[in-house]
Amino acid sequence: MTVDRKVRVAVVGAGPAGVYAADILTKTEGLDVTVDILDRDPTPFGLIRYGVAPDHPRIKEIIKALKRVMDNDDIRFFGNVNFGTDVKLEDLREFYDAVVFATGARRDRDLDIPGIDLHGSFGAADFVAWYDGHPDVDREWDFQPHAKQVAVLGVGNVGLDISRILAKTADELLVTEIPDNVYEGLKKNATTDVHVFARRGPAQVKFTPMELRELSHSPNIDVIVHPEGFEFDHGSMEALNAAKSQKLVVKVLQDYLAREPSGAPHRIHIHFCQSPVEILGEDGKVVGLRTEVTELDGTGNVRGTGEFRDWPVQAVYRAIGYYSDPLPGLPFDEAGGVLPNDGGHVLDLDGSPIPGVYATGWIKRGPVGLIGHTKSDAAETIRMLVEDLPSLPAPHYPSREAFDRHLDSRGIEYTTWEGWEKLDAHEMALGENDVHTRERKKVVPRDELVRIARG
Repeated sequence: MTVDRKVRVAVVGAGPAGVYAADILTKTEGLDVTVDILDRDPTPFGLIRYGVAPDHPRIKEIIKALKRVMDNDDIRFFGNVNFGTDVKLEDLREFYDAVVFATGARRDRDLDIPGIDLHGSFGAADFVAWYDGHPDVDREWDFQPHAKQVAVLGVGNVGLDISRILAKTADELLVTEIPDNVYEGLKKNATTDVHVFARRGPAQVKFTPMELRELSHSPNIDVIVHPEGFEFDHGSMEALNAAKSQKLVVKVLQDYLAREPSGAPHRIHIHFCQSPVEILGEDGKVVGLRTEVTELDGTGNVRGTGEFRDWPVQAVYRAIGYYSDPLPGLPFDEAGGVLPNDGGHVLDLDGSPIPGVYATGWIKRGPVGLIGHTKSDAAETIRMLVEDLPSLPAPHYPSREAFDRHLDSRGIEYTTWEGWEKLDAHEMALGENDVHTRERKKVVPRDELVRIARG
């Protein structure tokens, strides 16, 4: 591959998928390239900042690795720039040889059951965005004083995160980076029992062993695994033999199953083979959850038994997966919640690649996989982009300064990597000076984030 010019690439999305794509591009041998990463948030790191529970400092170690990538002079960050309103695809084509979309997935996948719109029925993504201090969500969360029994639908790591946050006391989270409004909100949380429902058996849950173990780290929480549905069929045994991590998950679940409750004030209950079929309401509010008992069918999947059970819960949180937002001016696969693609190229409605337009991360493959998958995913996309470069037309305005001038001419108050470093230092100082002394205390309002970063 030879390109006899300096290459300019825009990456839309500053989460891990976008940062890894930029890193791989700038390390491509024989390629003279600079990359600009754009994000609608004033801050980088996407769901690492706004999608990971605040009591997970080990997972947030990934930010250190992303920072090392962003310190590369060939990579720039433009925050507070919203694709579709501040810039469009035709704008980016004027300044870049290629555009990579890495916008991820931030909203909840729909669950089409009766009662889903009742007061007290919530999406996990909305709750996560609230307790992580995202600037575009309400400052208050609607904790009801009567909601002591709460259901969580879904057995992935997000389901465990919100179960743990609901079961912990507000004071336990004061050592984390939560902002003041989140602490004040959590003090209103009356939850004593969180019921986590799995449609299938223990061999099919999507928890990681670390997340599952961490449930019991709080002295205020008992983890209770209920024996009903704790079964294994032929498909379950195949799944366990195929993945060591799944064996570890089941081992932790078995340990919880055998453990006697300590009498802690809060409990997380894990129920297997219970498929939610209706959220029960009264006067427009959640008063219960109806599930159908399922049974394993031999393949690791389940079938309904026709037996139903009602659970007296006063709030329901669905954590059944994330879903991506469509991007203006680009085709969208509604069923998959992704940009149509062939592994890297974004495809037009007729199935042909759109020249110079690529996708990586969850907007490409759906909200599945861990950080390791994101790296290999980005490598696949960038390999295609690099192969295409000789046939792609050069942009009309290839200088780095041209894009800056374009944003300035539109009056867009964008933030930069240097601005993030100011904001980073500011939040760490807030944490250090807090009465509870912690590593960081998040700033929430968008205008304040932008002011500090541009100050």
